[in-house]
Amino acid sequence: MSLFDDDFYNTKVSRRSKRKMSVPFSSYRNRSLAGRSRSASTIKVIAISSISSAVTVIAIISLFGWYSNSSSSSVVASSIVPTTTQQTDGNPYEQLIHVANEVRPAMVSIVNYQDESSTLNESALGSGVIFRKEGSKAYIVTNNHVIQDADQVKTVLSDGTTLAATVVGTDFISDIAVLSISSKNIDTIAQLGNSDQLQLGETVMAIGNPLGFNGTMTSGIISYNNRLIPVSLNQDGTYDWEQNVIQTDAAINEGNSGGALVNLNGQVIGINTMKISDTGVEGLGFAIPINEVMKNVDLLIKNGKISRPYLGVYTTDFDNKNAYRLFDEQEKDYKKPELPKGVTDGIIVVEASGPAKEAGILADDIIVQLDQQKITSTLDLRKYLYNHKKVGDSLEITYYRDGVKKDITLQLLSKPD
Repeated sequence: MSLFDDDFYNTKVSRRSKRKMSVPFSSYRNRSLAGRSRSASTIKVIAISSISSAVTVIAIISLFGWYSNSSSSSVVASSIVPTTTQQTDGNPYEQLIHVANEVRPAMVSIVNYQDESSTLNESALGSGVIFRKEGSKAYIVTNNHVIQDADQVKTVLSDGTTLAATVVGTDFISDIAVLSISSKNIDTIAQLGNSDQLQLGETVMAIGNPLGFNGTMTSGIISYNNRLIPVSLNQDGTYDWEQNVIQTDAAINEGNSGGALVNLNGQVIGINTMKISDTGVEGLGFAIPINEVMKNVDLLIKNGKISRPYLGVYTTDFDNKNAYRLFDEQEKDYKKPELPKGVTDGIIVVEASGPAKEAGILADDIIVQLDQQKITSTLDLRKYLYNHKKVGDSLEITYYRDGVKKDITLQLLSKPD
């Protein structure tokens, strides 16, 4: 998913990679960023649609007879979305209207500008959630792929106000980024819920900026909680990470990335990140659980990044013949590297750098164990490093070179920028 270059996940992993082969990271975060190239006038469309959306919401609320002085006073300076469910009588959709009215002011559209040929062009659109206000700054959480490679980032508030944004911190693996803007015009921040308490079938709303239509809201249910989606971080055809997501049938489209998935209490319980885009597939959208998002947010605000242990190997799975360098002229096929009888799994080193290279690891070495734990795939390697080790820890590696078993111990470093 959009641990991706785009917020659309295709079950056929793309083999194209915009990242350096020396870095073992990629995705569906197949992130082709949350939008397509648009003209510079698109930001004006967003601003206009923001204002018209606000007028439409008020008109709808008035039509249902729900809007009153008490409700209008709920959005005030430094207000926070309430955590209690609004009691409604009659129309069953009034709760959705209430949530929309309360949450929309905390949503923003994000415009990613990239400098091409010395001209600043609008390159991508996405969404974001204002989740904190401290002094002169308000903080926004979004997807990393929404602002990736940006030379300039701007945000458009729900009332059409455009503000320059500063990138506070990003994390490619979790696909989370934090921005800051001036808090001067910020009256409402989003209330965060508890994604660990979600129930299957629970009604939710996705709010974001699909195709530049600011403030768009769609509704659905929680189709599945804690769904593990395989990710190819560098889009080389090898799944090397798993993203834990909330599955929903609420409509999610290009530009929804970074927006909010909210419950009927008006609480953000997920950050929308992608959908499955294969032909004939509908109603499969995904959001990163808010509890997982917030684990990284404070670190991003403090350090600008998430420090993870760095081994320094770019690898592919043993059963991926495209990685083999040895060619058998008689069989007219690629030949697997030599392994002793009984050893059938491992990961092939395509390129070594950093700690691994300094410790003597070479291309075509086959890693089979880390700290005597069996490793059968690149995904196993990454999960072991990120879930069981930290920067500065020692790591024992068991590998084969030309059929000969070897063991080394090295110290893990922090991944360089």
